[in-house]
Amino acid sequence: MSFPEAPPTMPPLTEMPFRTLPELIHAHAARQGRQLALTGEGESLDYAQLDALMDRVAATLQQGGVRPGQAVALCALNSVRYGALLLGALRAGAVVVPLPISATPDTLAAMLADAEARVLLADQAAPPALPGPAQPLRVSLDGVAPGLPLEDWLAPEGTCPEPVKIGPQAPFNIIYSSGTTGTPKGIVQPHGMRWSHIQRGAQHGYSPRGTTLLATPLYSNTTLVAFIPTLAYGGTVALMAKFDAARYLQLAEQLRATHTMLVPVQYQRLMDRPDFDQHDLSSFQVKFCTSAPFRPELKADVLARWPGALFELYGMTEGGGTCILAAHQHPDKLHTVGRPVAGHDIRLIDEDGREVPPGGTGEVVGHSPGMMTGYHRLPDKTREAEWFDAAGKRFIRTGDVGRFDADGFLVLLDRRKDMIISGGFNLYPSDLEDQLRAHPAVADVAVVGVPSHQWGETPVAFVVPRPGQAPDAAALREWFNRRAGRTQRLADLRLVDELPRSAIGKVLKRELREGYGDVAG
Repeated sequence: MSFPEAPPTMPPLTEMPFRTLPELIHAHAARQGRQLALTGEGESLDYAQLDALMDRVAATLQQGGVRPGQAVALCALNSVRYGALLLGALRAGAVVVPLPISATPDTLAAMLADAEARVLLADQAAPPALPGPAQPLRVSLDGVAPGLPLEDWLAPEGTCPEPVKIGPQAPFNIIYSSGTTGTPKGIVQPHGMRWSHIQRGAQHGYSPRGTTLLATPLYSNTTLVAFIPTLAYGGTVALMAKFDAARYLQLAEQLRATHTMLVPVQYQRLMDRPDFDQHDLSSFQVKFCTSAPFRPELKADVLARWPGALFELYGMTEGGGTCILAAHQHPDKLHTVGRPVAGHDIRLIDEDGREVPPGGTGEVVGHSPGMMTGYHRLPDKTREAEWFDAAGKRFIRTGDVGRFDADGFLVLLDRRKDMIISGGFNLYPSDLEDQLRAHPAVADVAVVGVPSHQWGETPVAFVVPRPGQAPDAAALREWFNRRAGRTQRLADLRLVDELPRSAIGKVLKRELREGYGDVAG
């Protein structure tokens, strides 16, 4: 694909009224059809080709009886086809439901039933068989997975769909929560929420000249918050089917990537590579990080050795308030997640739902133009996630505990559900984890609270040793307890090869708690 000498431009998106992502892609196809839109794993589509394929997908869905607002599900590895099918479903007015390939057949079937999906687009990474009598039409993306082959399902080339009017409140997608705290909940995000993400992208340099390299799955909101604005601004998205640190660095250099979205564990694996500094990453303009705690020392390492701006995004898939830390501009604030975005209202509340005074600690709640409609078919859970101020303004509860420093930067202490109440004292696991990481033999650590007959809860640590180190668990626990406060002392410490993580790098502390059991003392 060739780049035009001077790509035609549209008016700034920040000055335009609401547009859908399919409308913006159609406009790019008319202005810069030869511009590369999607690439990855040996496939690529320019904007003209992408626009035409989206038309075929939308027309096929309409011919199959899919009406606006009905669900189309996808369960596959990242690929150009995946991206194009997702976008085509949006053009038909469908609500897209990207599902994790790691889900068990029972969980996947439950999510499909909850979304009332009419079609499932899947490859061989998805479970081949699902329980239950009600099954959506299954289409095989790769010709290997069971289902109607994609080329047999698609309408002929040149087929155009019936135009669909899509407003800001129409559902864009349903993203199911990771399930780290129980049964996954369907988070309904409207087109207006995605439009607000697109407009916010103006400050991050997205353009037709940019290439965004993505190695997190498209079923994650983490990925979509970079995927969507890249295409909205006419840039190129390069998709990796799976993250591999060596391959990522090769592609970043080869593609002259300008933008990326990574989670902390991916940054750590990249920075740990002995050959990291041998790669030319000078093309990078902006790097993003979100979804899990980003340790200050890792941020500092990225700033020192990887060119370009570094932004940490703090927020929820459910929406509400977002904080952004421009780490390259505030190297003295790396222990924070930044300040609230302009137009975002973030406050702190106590256990009784009252706002805490300045300087106090409380649960983070947020309001912004980008907020979920609610949890799909779960009005009670939606109400649990909401908080309203005295004027009736709607906020989304994050479940995170934090405080604002004197300069208005948000310091996160821990997840409220992960806080340990031991003998009446509140313990924040992140404090204990930071202390343990100071030991030279510790590579990674997670601290959880487990039931205790004496204390109610008590902290237990799971430690991953550094390569080449073989610490004694009892001696390491004693080392920590000598330095910890009396209420912080560990009841147990276990050495593990790795910590259980979700596909986007979140430590699954529920699995650690459930696999441990009670402590007698």
